[in-house]
Amino acid sequence: MAQQAVSLNEKFEDFILSFKDESGKKVYEAQINEILAYRKRSFVIDFAHLSVFEQTLASELLNNPRLLIPQLEKVLYDLIVQRDPSFRDDVEKVNLRLVNIPRVVELRKIRHTDVGKLIAIEGILVKQTPIKQRIKKAVFQHTLFDKESGELIEHEIEWPPGDEEMGEVLDAPTECPEHGKGGQFKFLPEKSKIVDWQKAVLQERPEEIPAGQLPRQIEVILEDDLVDSARPGDRVKIVGILELKQESTPKKGSRAVFDLYLRANSVEVSQKILDEVKITEEDRRKILETAKDQWIKEKIITSIAPSIYGHWEIKEALALALFGGVPKTLPDGTRIRGDIHVLIVGDPGTAKSQLLQFVARIAPRAVYTTGKGSTAAGLTATVTRDKQTGDFYLEAGALVLADGGVAVIDEIDKMREEDRVAIHEAMEQQTVSIAKAGIVAKLNARATVIAAGNPKLGRYIMERSLSDNINLPPTILSRFDLIFIVLDTPGEEDQRLASHILSVHQSPKRLGALDPEFLKKYVAYARKYVQPKLTDEAKRILMDFFVQLRKRSAETPDSPILITPRQLEALIRISEAYARMALKETVEADEAQRAINIMRIFLESVGLDVESGKIDIDTIMVGRPKSATAKLSKILDIISELTSSGGCAKIKEIAKEAKGQGIDDVTTNKYIAELKRNGLIYEVQPECFKKA
Repeated sequence: MAQQAVSLNEKFEDFILSFKDESGKKVYEAQINEILAYRKRSFVIDFAHLSVFEQTLASELLNNPRLLIPQLEKVLYDLIVQRDPSFRDDVEKVNLRLVNIPRVVELRKIRHTDVGKLIAIEGILVKQTPIKQRIKKAVFQHTLFDKESGELIEHEIEWPPGDEEMGEVLDAPTECPEHGKGGQFKFLPEKSKIVDWQKAVLQERPEEIPAGQLPRQIEVILEDDLVDSARPGDRVKIVGILELKQESTPKKGSRAVFDLYLRANSVEVSQKILDEVKITEEDRRKILETAKDQWIKEKIITSIAPSIYGHWEIKEALALALFGGVPKTLPDGTRIRGDIHVLIVGDPGTAKSQLLQFVARIAPRAVYTTGKGSTAAGLTATVTRDKQTGDFYLEAGALVLADGGVAVIDEIDKMREEDRVAIHEAMEQQTVSIAKAGIVAKLNARATVIAAGNPKLGRYIMERSLSDNINLPPTILSRFDLIFIVLDTPGEEDQRLASHILSVHQSPKRLGALDPEFLKKYVAYARKYVQPKLTDEAKRILMDFFVQLRKRSAETPDSPILITPRQLEALIRISEAYARMALKETVEADEAQRAINIMRIFLESVGLDVESGKIDIDTIMVGRPKSATAKLSKILDIISELTSSGGCAKIKEIAKEAKGQGIDDVTTNKYIAELKRNGLIYEVQPECFKKA
């Protein structure tokens, strides 16, 4: 074994000094120079290089990493110190990090045969403790009474002796290497050698969990320069040694049942958002061929939930949300989102949930949740406490786990008010901030939000504005790029609707132009490789539309605002999404025109002032049209005038003055209640009000 160790050490040294990549460059020789220059503590080796160069060493590393890795780290350290002896004063150990190892094990398929082996696991980091320090070499002061000389002997010893390191339990030595048993051992923490330590929890990716099963998790121990190398919500590939840990028990005597945990050797954070969908060369050819079809956009829209009849505009909006616009980072660090948020509001039984479920299946990365079962912590992030150790963990929620994909929220109107506030930041800034139990963190939540909700009164009432129909505040409504209303109205289409439903039930066959699995690959390819840019013509079309609508708002003093810069940004995103559907690198006039058409449908159905019948974006942005805001202001002025000479304003007097200004009694009573609810007026005595 000793001879084999010598030969493996020599082979490893030979590999580092002589391995050349395809371009003929000595990769690891260059890395040694980098370590010396920057005083780094990690040396990264691509396992594929090692397999090609020395197969015996590679297989030994996979099967016996506990013994071999420390041994090779010593060889590496000596090699570096030979080049520069002063390195020893600054860095006492160089870690050997292995990436790209062939043994990638699914979290669900880890078994006892993997214990002690070097394996790689892919998943999402869902929890993380703050950084702590672990003692790796403890120093004890040994005090012993020498019977022969009658003197007290005091000296310091390092524990454990030799190259061994301290585990997670700090055990005092029972005997001294020099004087044997006896005496007292006092721990000296200030003289002991410590290393940074952090515990994290790795969970299966949502798309890998079989239906109806709980996601599996495994604890990961990160040490030295691996701490804080990933954040909760990050998709990571962790290479490490699988170890056993005894389950803690409150009773005396230890159990024969053990937990598994991974002692991390290297951590790779997946920067490429759409790597989960594997696209072969054949798939790529088929995708490019399909994109040449002049009706490709229509085919994609037809393929969105084909089992559901009608709803063309909604399916178009969902297709746009799947493809999304192009996110941009400005030179000053400001990030403009590319995600298109869509809200569907409508009558029960109009297949809203079915549409959402389909999108969750097609999106390359998706998290599905319902408003009733989601709390603010479950949607964004939270800090939890481990019952056994008392450690605080930072835990990622649904929007953080959906980072780079789609967060589907059904029954968004059923969420509690305090929970709804949590998604404001995630929708516009695309981050989740948390400050709790001393943990202050900001996590990425670059997700498209597709939500559905039911009207307050069961069915949607067209005579009322959107904010009166749905139990959602304007602050959330205004963040959706497209909002659609689904009405269940009996009429001419009923024959076709019934025929479609019956034929789907009679012979369930594949509907739609594109196969769902192929559509998923098509979406992933478009999002990953296509970054369309606006042409001058498209820019002019969008600008003219925006300026014309703003001009109409400016023509008369009381004219409502038809469009805001927020809708212009949405138009740009929608145009880019149309270009992505056809895998085009430029956004042309056709895409800009289509974006304007779908925006008009949205504004004319949702952004309407129901009293005047005119488009008024304030119905979405503020929750009431400009005409209502003007009336509210008039009533406040009436109350102010009536109370200027002292006393309070009675409802009858307010109604009389309001009628003179063209406001009926019902509207007056409604606005008085709203002003009172908002704290702008208060009731001095029954039915007598004063300005707050």
